[in-house]
Amino acid sequence: MQQVVFHDLGSIDFKECWELQEAILDATVRQKMENRNLNAEEQFPSHHFLLFCEHPHVFTLGKSGTENHLLVNANWLTENNATYYKINRGGDITYHGPGQLVGYPIFDLDFFFNDIHKYLRFLEEAIILTCKDYGLNAGRIVGLTGVWLDIEDPIKARKICAFGVRCSRWVTMHGFAFNVNTNLSYFRKIIPCGIEDKGVTSLEKELGRSLDLEEVKSKVLLHLQELFQFAIRMESNELLPWTNRINA
Repeated sequence: MQQVVFHDLGSIDFKECWELQEAILDATVRQKMENRNLNAEEQFPSHHFLLFCEHPHVFTLGKSGTENHLLVNANWLTENNATYYKINRGGDITYHGPGQLVGYPIFDLDFFFNDIHKYLRFLEEAIILTCKDYGLNAGRIVGLTGVWLDIEDPIKARKICAFGVRCSRWVTMHGFAFNVNTNLSYFRKIIPCGIEDKGVTSLEKELGRSLDLEEVKSKVLLHLQELFQFAIRMESNELLPWTNRINA
């Protein structure tokens, strides 16, 4: 069974967290390449990380998106303390903000399975099962990314969790954004994921009450463990001391 280092980073600037992910991925890929020149007994195993966090208001545009899906200008962003980044994940535009659970698995899939589609289905399933824990029947819509409610009704269907990943030499980064107590009004400033005819929702909106985010985190974490069959290795609260090796 693989071990995964888990860190709950709390509220963290998007760019800072993005750079942290990149540093871990680059170090992991570099180690994999170095292992090719070593005997089996000399090789270093990959480290796997799972980061949970919230971000201050930010809009991010994936590689397959278009800037026209951002419906506000730079002045609006400045006036509302929001930021905007073009980033290197798949997918279109989305929003991150307080009350949203963002999860970033940085896994070397060589130690799990070499199937990015299966990887995405497992991430989706963890959110589907968490919704079920709260009495909500969530699922997938063919041809559309994310986890949705009322999937059988094209008019009522609404997204509760968005996904966008990057994978380099089977090492993943980026991940999912699960709307728990999210201020959904920010989604009206974009065309979410480039989909114009579908709504966005949250656990809070569906259940009519604010959720304990720590409770939701624990449920998502448990489902991820069960699906991917990994054990959690807790580290100190410092920001990933392991990455000090990166610039060594």
